[in-house]
Amino acid sequence: MSYAIEFTDVKKITAIDLDDAPAPAPGEALVKTHRMGICGTDLSCYLGKFPFFAYPRTPGHELGLEVIAVGEGVTNVKPGDKCSLEPYVNTPDSPTSQKGATNCCPGVQVIGVHGPGGLRKANWTVPARKLHPGNKLSYDELALVETLAIGYHAVQRGNPQPGETVLVIGAGPIGLSCLEFLKLMPDVNVIVMDMVQSRLDFCAENLGIKNGIQFDMDGSHLAKLEEMTDGNLADVVIDATGSVKSMSTCFDFGGYTSRIVYVGITTEKLNFPHAPVFHRREQTLLASRNALPADFGEIIKIIEAGDINTKLWITHRLDISEVPTEFDKFTDPKLGAIKAVINVND
Repeated sequence: MSYAIEFTDVKKITAIDLDDAPAPAPGEALVKTHRMGICGTDLSCYLGKFPFFAYPRTPGHELGLEVIAVGEGVTNVKPGDKCSLEPYVNTPDSPTSQKGATNCCPGVQVIGVHGPGGLRKANWTVPARKLHPGNKLSYDELALVETLAIGYHAVQRGNPQPGETVLVIGAGPIGLSCLEFLKLMPDVNVIVMDMVQSRLDFCAENLGIKNGIQFDMDGSHLAKLEEMTDGNLADVVIDATGSVKSMSTCFDFGGYTSRIVYVGITTEKLNFPHAPVFHRREQTLLASRNALPADFGEIIKIIEAGDINTKLWITHRLDISEVPTEFDKFTDPKLGAIKAVINVND
């Protein structure tokens, strides 16, 4: 028996024992978790705010994994490979998956959310097709690929073109992941907006995103955006806040024929004025859910090339044995955590 973590109920964490999984079935891989990143979904599940999570459940979907064994027919990975996990288990023969949209397949089950996750010391099994090898990367880096993939996909949905201005609202982990890829587009003007000045400072100092706007309740942030863009506003607005208020008003920041991308998630109803802004400016509203398999391979290549420094992301660390007593503190924004990583196995 090996140590594992279970979210037993709202704000209740229990240390449990889990056996090693048996030999992998055809198409499966037996894996060992080395690192897990804590994300907003994990915190929402812990707080009882995530609609698709049921107790009790072992969390963990941002993972750096080692392949221990593979089942019959597996050719994409081999024992000893270091991998990132694409946690969105789709139904391959569904019409949605068949047209390439595996990220939003109606039957998708997210590992660590809809089903058991990787916050465990014991070996466990996953569909081998969901593993993306990155043997040149550390387990820390591999655990961050999924977060980066969310941002990568959102940027692809917005499809910024040379000469356009992109505004990212919210400089939390998902917003930062968007900025990581936008900064690699030299012909795109990037602006970030957040309520917290220290986050804007982080973007300027570590990502080179100098154009930051602090959201202000008096509405002055809109005037600052107009000044930065010569009154044209943004061509692409990526809202990474998950805030109903922000998602209902972010249309104001998009110019004529702009694209608005929702990558943040809310379960509440959204209301926004149609005629004076959305219709008048002929804006396009896009959702961005999860990421695509190809995104993972691209991100691993980008990290290997040194174009993303993941060390800047990891501000907090803890051991799996500390999770029952230390996890709750990450629900407090005042902690200032950008990304916390759990050491599961050395």
